[in-house]
Amino acid sequence: MHAFARVAGTSPTPLSPRACPGRVSSVSSRTQLTFCRICEATCGLTATIDGDRIIALGPDQDHVVTKGYSCIKGLRYHEIHHSPDRLRTPLKHVGSRFEQISWEQALAEIGSKVRQLVDDHGGDSVAAYLGNPISFSLLPPILISGFLQGLGSRNLFQTGSQDCNNKFAAAQRVYGFPFIQPFPDIDRTRCLIMIGSNPAVSRSSFMQLPDPVRRLRAIEERGGKVFLVNPRRTETAKQLGTQVFIRPDTDIYLLLSFLNEVLRRERISHERVRRYMKGLETLRQVAEPWPPERTAAVTGVPPATLRSMVDAYLEADGAALFSSTGVNQGSHGTLAFWIQESINAITGNLDRLGGTLVGHGYIRDFPRHARKGGHTMRKDRSRIGQLPSVADTFPAGLMADEILTPGEGQVRALFCLAGNPLLTVPNSNGKLARALEALELLVVIDIFRNETANQAHYILPGTSAFQRADLPFVFQSLMGVQPIPYVQYTDALVPAEGEQRDETMILLQLARACGSRLFGSRAVSGAIGAWMGLGRVPWLGDHVGPTPERLLALMARAFRMGSLRSLRKQPHGRLLAPHEGEDFLGKRVVTDDGLVDLAPEELVDAARALEPIFVQELQRRDELKLISKREQLSHNSWLHNHPRFVAGRRSTNYLYMNPMDAARAGIESGAMVEVRSSAGAVRVPAQLTEDMMPGAVALPHGWGHQDADGLRVASKTSGANVNVLAADGPESLEYFSGMAQLNGIVVQVIPVHSKGSL
Repeated sequence: MHAFARVAGTSPTPLSPRACPGRVSSVSSRTQLTFCRICEATCGLTATIDGDRIIALGPDQDHVVTKGYSCIKGLRYHEIHHSPDRLRTPLKHVGSRFEQISWEQALAEIGSKVRQLVDDHGGDSVAAYLGNPISFSLLPPILISGFLQGLGSRNLFQTGSQDCNNKFAAAQRVYGFPFIQPFPDIDRTRCLIMIGSNPAVSRSSFMQLPDPVRRLRAIEERGGKVFLVNPRRTETAKQLGTQVFIRPDTDIYLLLSFLNEVLRRERISHERVRRYMKGLETLRQVAEPWPPERTAAVTGVPPATLRSMVDAYLEADGAALFSSTGVNQGSHGTLAFWIQESINAITGNLDRLGGTLVGHGYIRDFPRHARKGGHTMRKDRSRIGQLPSVADTFPAGLMADEILTPGEGQVRALFCLAGNPLLTVPNSNGKLARALEALELLVVIDIFRNETANQAHYILPGTSAFQRADLPFVFQSLMGVQPIPYVQYTDALVPAEGEQRDETMILLQLARACGSRLFGSRAVSGAIGAWMGLGRVPWLGDHVGPTPERLLALMARAFRMGSLRSLRKQPHGRLLAPHEGEDFLGKRVVTDDGLVDLAPEELVDAARALEPIFVQELQRRDELKLISKREQLSHNSWLHNHPRFVAGRRSTNYLYMNPMDAARAGIESGAMVEVRSSAGAVRVPAQLTEDMMPGAVALPHGWGHQDADGLRVASKTSGANVNVLAADGPESLEYFSGMAQLNGIVVQVIPVHSKGSL
């Protein structure tokens, strides 16, 4: 089958590369290999380039892992790159308009203001928000942290508190370090239970999984089983596996019942538990009140269905439970991930081929060294709400309060790196919008003037992924979440245009201008400062200062990947040593005693406090609950400025409802509805579908660009921002992870013509 037949998990269609829209060639064109940086799959790509213009992208048929697979979003990214809306010069907000200024003026004025704020109010008066897609590059996420540390600021906010911090919070307590993240041995497992995951569209998370449908089908082809637990029948479930419907935000009760059943049957690997774990008896006490017959009343999962999953899991020669964003974004994401990991551990599936594995990353024994140095292990708490930091970051759901609340440590300046918190953070149209207006300094580094950038005092034009040299991003390099380990380097495909600058260089230049002692280290800051001051050395014939390529070369050497020259010789990627299993337990667990903690005290206490919440769930069984939804032609908030992706019926998001729920509310398919939560309300058209279970509705996220006049395509769409329906502030966030609840929100859905509409 041709690779294009596997694009985005669609049905097989034999397409020739010549049939790809936009594929043009000329005698001057050249082909260059690279990899996509839209998501964690990082699929290999071939780029056809004519001059400085990328005229076509295709999947790399010879890539060592992705082997000719890519999704449609990756294959169209060059059209985003060449958008006429790209920023090409620094901008300053003057009155009601933006004016072009020089880099020298921008850096001088930003630096002066930051130094004044730090002198007057301390380092915590300056904060940063790190978004996508820059998080899928290696250097900028590291440098933005180093920039803040150099100012003496703790206030780094990032997208993890919208989608994944629960996994970091739980892993730190269970394994001793947040970045220890086991993942299914996808190509050998005989039973995979995926909860809140839709890899056919998202390509999975915390597990590098290109070509997901083919690899999941392979489990069934070798006689295994796949269960897909979700409130809606996902694109993945329509192609393989067994669909299991579950009421939104009740995953913790399903997992507790699963654990209850495993313990009741005594299907425990006692020797492994005795040697490598602690807390089993306490874990028994946690699970004991939750038999399947009890939890079925709120989960909607019949006891027989749950037991059939337990049967398949326990009978398989290698099995894995895996949860993703749908679970993470609920109200008990940290507890759910802890129980999932405990099940995998006590059944003997953790650290075994066919079960779940723990990668090494590119730095051997990184968790032990990082924990010893205190990196990503801060024990401080937020100024507002006293929530614990997670992986050295604070919750984005506190950002508005941190800006608006007077007192020592109040945030007065914010650097936003490739993010759009006015769409992606809860309550964005309310408190956060007021907060950004109140800032003394807002600096946005991005490739477009989006909603957040419209509020900025300064906008600095960055580069697209195709204008940056890169190694795989932090999750792969430090966490090693690769079922098939490999490394790949890419040079920049095309140069920056106009005054655009690589984000790595922007951050280094900002550090110098603002007086940031990078990473809080006089030695590091001094060395980089001296390096930046070298300029041209005539006898070397070139500028010898730092460049992204030179910094990546140093990192490649530090990671023991060899030189960039050697990596360039393997442009399809270089396979690394395969996983062998049984190299984590007793060897790389970094808790104080080296044992996996099956019953961390804080989490046990929280689990014991679930009873009144469960009673409340019983009382609310007749209310609608909202979940988010990913789309094939969308990605978070930053792919809607693409005409092909938002044409026709795709120019808005829809509220997906089960016909039974719609009939009770008097709603017809296509009718406008108002969706109300305790935090806000939005209006969108309804789409009726049997794919939604009764009692659950879904609204895709990332929409609501009507005020973004810097996005000429996206601003003409009519979708609504689902995060208006989510609450922010310390009382609304999950304590352990600081995550906002973006799934399982209780809502009302009302036809707009009804008397109750506003």
